[in-house]
Amino acid sequence: MTDVLIESADSAVPIHALTAEAWPRFAKKASPLTREIADQSDFKAKAGQVLIVPTAAGVPGKVLFGLGDGGDPVLFRALPGRLPARDYRIDQGGGDPARIALNWALGAYRFDRYKQRHGEPWPRLVVDGAVNRAETLALAHACALTRDMINTPPNDMGPLQIETIAREIAEQFKAKIKVVRGDDLLTENYPAVHAVGRAAVPARAPRMIELSWGRKGPLIAVIGKGVVFDTGGLDIKPSSGMRLMKKDMGGAAHALALGRMIMAASLPVRLAILVPVVENAISGDAMRPGDVIASRKGLTIEVGNTDAEGRLILADALARADELSPDLTIDLATLTGAARAALGPQITPFYTDDDDLAAEIATAAVAEADPVWRMPLWAGYAEALDSDIADVANDPAPWAQAGSVTAALFLKRFAPTKAWVHFDIFAWNNKARPGFPVGGEVQAIRALYAMLKARYA
Repeated sequence: MTDVLIESADSAVPIHALTAEAWPRFAKKASPLTREIADQSDFKAKAGQVLIVPTAAGVPGKVLFGLGDGGDPVLFRALPGRLPARDYRIDQGGGDPARIALNWALGAYRFDRYKQRHGEPWPRLVVDGAVNRAETLALAHACALTRDMINTPPNDMGPLQIETIAREIAEQFKAKIKVVRGDDLLTENYPAVHAVGRAAVPARAPRMIELSWGRKGPLIAVIGKGVVFDTGGLDIKPSSGMRLMKKDMGGAAHALALGRMIMAASLPVRLAILVPVVENAISGDAMRPGDVIASRKGLTIEVGNTDAEGRLILADALARADELSPDLTIDLATLTGAARAALGPQITPFYTDDDDLAAEIATAAVAEADPVWRMPLWAGYAEALDSDIADVANDPAPWAQAGSVTAALFLKRFAPTKAWVHFDIFAWNNKARPGFPVGGEVQAIRALYAMLKARYA
């Protein structure tokens, strides 16, 4: 991702961001050419409307941008994809310059790695001293990394590639990293991670990645589900259900990106990023429905469904986090289809027993336009995870129905006793919107970064 926010330019095309209410006043004072072009284009400053007014030489002279009834900064995500590659500045309206700048940077994203034409330049926005350009670009770069990881096909985004990215982040921020691979997972007591990933070929062997950063301050544990491809295992998915399973490592991508945000900002915390990485493959060594596997916490797990594998690897990671005595534990996972049935693809459900933490997350989510919604850890469904022969089952009894809730209740059995929050993310746009192309999407971590910054900095 090239830098799309600049501090100065020899010349920059002015952007007039206008509400529908302000448009008639602006039009009254505008030049006859501007009014004529606006009339021909039916420009009324509706939300997302863009009108380029040329100079006599035929190049962009100014841009009119519609804000509709309000000034939602998210609208500015659409502009980079709708303007020619030149330098621009906000000349009028739009609201908070920092939020405009971040949304501009988030909108300047495309995944063109496999296209013959790639790397074409983006429009650039001139920002002033009111914008922390370094922090804004750090957030945008972290989000772009997340989307790149999710969009990359599974043949090029396997366990080794995720490990490599984690090592690059560790090197950049002088963090420590430990990786446990293959059968060493049994020696190091990550039996559930091993059970899920052992069917993959040696080149895509399972691994547990632990990145540690910081010397002072409270410890924050960030955990991300890293299933690089999910066939469903022996409970194999149909082809339609498997098509997007390259994104099942979205939790790992989000965890690494959130960690990168925290380290780039030098927040006064200690950080542990825990990423279990596996491929849920099929072979003679694959785990079977009916198997009982061990876990790091010591609880035995009956595998009722091999396609409920994400919670198994998260169980070991959560148990490891508990050993570190974190002040706060955050896990992010593309865990259940039930979460989409509950809230759809654009709103991320989260689960926690900590009311204060939930309120902080909700406040940050609204401020950052990063939509999340608290869901209940409903104790009445906990018995749906009972097993006749093991301590817990990985697939809930059908009577409970609430698949996202029961998945969170399963994770709660392994989570640290202090503050813990679980996000059941989708990590994907399945419908294109201006500034939101179809493909990998970043959810919740901008809100989480803002919450952590407010809580600890």
